[in-house]
Formats: sequence, C-alpha cells, structure tokens
Amino acid sequence: MHPIVNEIRNALREHYPDSEALALAKMLLVEAFGFSTLELYGGKDKEISGKRLDVLNEMIARLKKNEPIQYVIGAEVFCGWTFEVNENVLIPRPETQELVRWIEADWKSDAPCRILDVGTGSGCIAISLSKLLEGAEVEAWDISEGALRVARRNADRNEAQVLFRRVDVLKACTEDCRYDVIVSNPPYITESEKQDMDANVLEWEPHTALFVPDADPLLFYRRIAELGVSMLNEGGALYFEINRAYGEETVRMLEGLGYKQIELRKDNWGNDRMIKANR
Repeated sequence: MHPIVNEIRNALREHYPDSEALALAKMLLVEAFGFSTLELYGGKDKEISGKRLDVLNEMIARLKKNEPIQYVIGAEVFCGWTFEVNENVLIPRPETQELVRWIEADWKSDAPCRILDVGTGSGCIAISLSKLLEGAEVEAWDISEGALRVARRNADRNEAQVLFRRVDVLKACTEDCRYDVIVSNPPYITESEKQDMDANVLEWEPHTALFVPDADPLLFYRRIAELGVSMLNEGGALYFEINRAYGEETVRMLEGLGYKQIELRKDNWGNDRMIKANR
C-alpha cells in the first residue's frame, strides 16, 4: 500500500471507523489526485508535494468535519456520467438511478417524449434521461438558483440539452405545457426523522431539498400530482421517489386524484422507494 494511503487513514481514524477511513483515503487519492489502482498499492515513487499537498491537507480537514467525500472532491457518478455536487444540491443516490432506469425502460422504444423533472437539484435525473432517451425534450424545475447553476454546469459538462427554470412547485399554477412524463425526487424526510440521520447528511446537505413537516409528509407529492392531472398528456405517467414509510399513503393519495395503474416498487435494499402512476 502506498504510504500516503495509511497517512490519510491514520489522520481520519478518530473520526471514522477504520474500514471507512481506508475507503475515504483511496477515494480521495483516485478521484482528486489521479492515482491508479496500481499506484495505490505499489506506486511508492508517486508523491504529493507543494500546493497539491496543501490541497490534500485541506481535504482531510474537511473530512474531519464530517463533510461528505462527494462535496470534498466536488463530484459524484450517476448513471455513468459525472456530476458536479456542492452544498447547493443533494448528492445523487443509487436508488435514484433505479428510478431513472425504470423511466428509461418504459419510454426507450416510444416516440420522442416530453419530460418534466421537478426539484432537479444537480440535474442528475433530467440530464441522464436526456442522454438515455433519444429525442426527448426535457425541462427541469428547482426553487434554488444555486442548484440551478450547478445543474446548468452539469448539462454543459455532459453535453445534454435540458431547459432549466426556477419554479416553486408549491406556488406553481397549471401551465399550458404538456408532458408525457413528470418525475420528481422531492423533499420527503420528516422533521422527526432528523434524529436518525448521519451527521454528514444532516450538517451538510441542503435542508430545503430534504425535509417536510411531520404534519404533511406528502406535501410535495400531492402538489406535483395535482399539477400532473392537467399537465400530463393522455397515456402519460408520473414517477416519484418516495419515503419508504409512506408508500401506501402515497398510493391512496394518487388514487384519490384519479391516477390509474399505480405501481409501488421496492429498491435494491427491499424498501418501498418508487411509484409510477398513469393518467
């Protein structure tokens, strides 16, 4: 093992379990400093010095404060593409990739479709669908101008055509635009669930993209579904990533709004995580 791996690992041991400290050390060197796997294990002649060493020490200091590694290196991979991430956006999760793949499977063979992503954040859903579905027209909304700046840079970085708009979905009126797909991974963690969250999420990721009131956990789902009643084309579909605790409640809400063929799916960990509802 390269000596610097163990140096980083030892520096992080007071803050992380040993196995996690080792994984973070390897990720930092590979993603931020371009180490190959071979160099991690045998490249003792590869050194980090001068300004690069200062950058490394700053990154280690940030990790000691529980800042997520994705923010420290400034990127995360999603559906095979690299996305810039910072404190303005949530870090893309594997379960959200499952939602994107569901939409891809449903619409891959259809004529070009129109897609709206509500609460786009980093743009990972909208940009991935733009890349995966040839000819798709993709629009994405977010309330945060900081998030939209990140999303636009990600679209440029990944050469994707997406129209980004600043929209507060809770105040949005029914628009003249019509879509075949409306997708959203909105805030769904209740305030009471904060106590069970890891510090690197609770202290760093944007709360406006995470939390909803205990009294109304379906706040965003209901509003988006209400808009979908008039904004979805006939035969169109609504796709949500959901809080695993509210799967059945979300299904009942969608039934009450007249949606049909509602399907609740589990993620790879066996949790209720995704819903599709047809108009």
